[in-house]
Amino acid sequence: MSSSFTSLNSTPVEEESRSMSEINTTPLVDVMLVLLIVFMITIPVITQTVPLELPHVENIPTETKPENINISVNRQGQVFWNQGLIQSNEELLRRFEGIARQQPQPEVHVRADQQTRYEYVGRVIVSAQRKGILKVGFITEPAGRAAQ
Repeated sequence: MSSSFTSLNSTPVEEESRSMSEINTTPLVDVMLVLLIVFMITIPVITQTVPLELPHVENIPTETKPENINISVNRQGQVFWNQGLIQSNEELLRRFEGIARQQPQPEVHVRADQQTRYEYVGRVIVSAQRKGILKVGFITEPAGRAAQ
């Protein structure tokens, strides 16, 4: 009889040790859900701390004025001042120096072929910058016209 008594006593101890080895994940899931909700509420507030009025984009056609300078760069890298070919970079610098002194300074519009290497366009921009030209813009073809 004593042997059966021992086996009855040992069973609750084994069950108790087995239940202690299992982890209850319900509180962990609850805490994670609460943290998720807190982050979902606070992050949009944090990211918009500076009130801004963003500009509205409008496509305004370029006003062509007679004093504007049109620079064209073809695929081969040749530079044209209005319609005349520029023979060297020194000549381009001299012309930029002349218009940099004018008050008000005319705008420089750069038009480049789609296949032109960036290096050729970069030389024109650097030359304008070195001589103090303030208004340099790129002329592009609108998406609707380019497909025609």
